[in-house]
Amino acid sequence: MSSSPFPQTELAGSEPRVGDGRNLDSILRIPVLMQVVLGAATMPVANLMKLGRGDVVPLDHRVGEPVDVMVNGRVIARGEIVIVEEDNSRFGVSLTEVVGPAATDSNG
Repeated sequence: MSSSPFPQTELAGSEPRVGDGRNLDSILRIPVLMQVVLGAATMPVANLMKLGRGDVVPLDHRVGEPVDVMVNGRVIARGEIVIVEEDNSRFGVSLTEVVGPAATDSNG
């Protein structure tokens, strides 16, 4: 007899669990928001209100610096901006570094 306070349950024939592979497909279809952050700028609202067409807002990243790739608000990778070969009117990001779990925990 088991000393566990939880009753034994029969797993055969029960509902599929998340980790058993049968539900993995439904997890892999969950949409996430992916963003590539080119840079950021801080300015007073008064300056923001003065912005017009053609104005340039300098960002804190410089040309050639890696950009942050974020998923649901957490940095998961860094990379370089590239032009998509199949369509020269679109940009993409070439990943140069994948950030580990310890680094992503400190961002949110």
